[in-house]
Amino acid sequence: MNWLKSKIMIARAVKIKLFLIIFIIGLYTTSHAQNKEKPNILMLCIDDMNDWVGFLGGHPQAKTPNMDKLANRGVNFTKAYCTAPGCSPSRNALLFGIEPHNSGLYPFYDINEIESEVLEPYTALPLLFRQNGYKTVGLGKVFHNPDNRYKKDEIWDEYKMYANSKLNLLKDKGYYPEPYNKRLVSCPANNPATDFKDRKSADHAIRFLEKKHNKPFFLAVGFILPHTPFITPEENYDRFNLPIFEPAIRADDLVDIPLTGRSNAQIYVELPLRRDNAWEKVRRGYLASISFTDDNVGLVLDALEKSIYADNTIVVLWSDHGFHLGEKRTFSKFSLWEEATRTPFIILDPRKKEGHGEVCEQTVGLINVYKTISDLANIETPDYVDGMSLAPWLISPNKQLDRPAMTTWGRGNYSLRTKKWRYTRYFDGSEELYDVIKDSNEWTNLANKAEYKELMQQLADKWLPKNEAPQVKSGRKLYNVVDADSPTRALKIFKNKSNEFKLLNLKPELD
Repeated sequence: MNWLKSKIMIARAVKIKLFLIIFIIGLYTTSHAQNKEKPNILMLCIDDMNDWVGFLGGHPQAKTPNMDKLANRGVNFTKAYCTAPGCSPSRNALLFGIEPHNSGLYPFYDINEIESEVLEPYTALPLLFRQNGYKTVGLGKVFHNPDNRYKKDEIWDEYKMYANSKLNLLKDKGYYPEPYNKRLVSCPANNPATDFKDRKSADHAIRFLEKKHNKPFFLAVGFILPHTPFITPEENYDRFNLPIFEPAIRADDLVDIPLTGRSNAQIYVELPLRRDNAWEKVRRGYLASISFTDDNVGLVLDALEKSIYADNTIVVLWSDHGFHLGEKRTFSKFSLWEEATRTPFIILDPRKKEGHGEVCEQTVGLINVYKTISDLANIETPDYVDGMSLAPWLISPNKQLDRPAMTTWGRGNYSLRTKKWRYTRYFDGSEELYDVIKDSNEWTNLANKAEYKELMQQLADKWLPKNEAPQVKSGRKLYNVVDADSPTRALKIFKNKSNEFKLLNLKPELD
């Protein structure tokens, strides 16, 4: 009888094991199905990158094979424009989903120091996903630094900001200005790539993608290059041989531009570059910086492709704004011209195939990122959120979109970009108008021609803000814009720099 009893116990144990196995498989299948319904998000946030990338064709020497591959797989929005041509206001608009004229967040801020009731109505994009069951991970520059500390524990399950290891700069190989100006440094370092903060962020993202997660994730990876200073591994710098192609520049470009427009562009930041004949070295450093960012983007995308998440992860790549490298006689962003406002923007949703590998040439604004990503994840957005979902354009990239992209730089300064026109109106009523099909360099301002007055009035009446939120003053940091709230300070700086130009016999050609 003992053997029979033993046999019965063994049979029961087998049944229990089978039940547990079936139960676990069922749980996994249910969890997997739920995750299929909730796609993962990989958001690649890049700093200060203009169209000097292969997939936009902005510079003939650009080397960006990894981002080009992503553009060829997803939908490449070739006419995408930032909400503001500065890191802080651009990222605040994108991550909170609200236009500056509705939020009052016009200049740069440390949002940790903004009065709490000002930001209370807004939900940061990663927080929205966390509230909807996602694991949120932020790496590097997502919000503008030091805004990454903003509600860190509430917004992120995991967040890490890396710093460079001590870099050994090869100053003689690039440009290292005297007197020292960190903003203008453009040279390689002979450190390994792993000493650079952007590679550290990429490696962290790779480690995350190699792990199994029991929840869908929102992974935001922020790469700081090509933000100044342009310091890269020597390998990236050596990829670009001299001479470096100079962008189209016209000496008298600024003579027909209103004074407000000239001064907002911080034109005289280029003064030492002209003095030291350093433009070629700086442009080489910028191309090298984009190349290094492309390397890091490639490493993250390769890790995604090798992971179990490849078929269910939406990839969104954007840069917060563009950058001038001599065009319009300026070095930096902070303008309402094409170079500062146009930005790379790619979306790849592996669940959708119809529009992938195509180009969308409709003018779109980055203000649409919030609603688009939420829509793709089937998450309802808060009522206050501006913009629209671009999900239909992922299926039909040639679908018409009859509205301009708007860029704001300070209260009262707005630029509208349509397929044919760029119309800019400043707080003082001064204007610019360019036929961007005939004049892609925006060299000829048509605003003073009588035949265009009706067109400009129509654009203004239909698309410019009717109401402007007052500027948020708490937490305000860098305030380098001539606008309705500060109409004179930057103008004085502009005029002083103009005199400095003349003293150095560097003709500004602005009079």
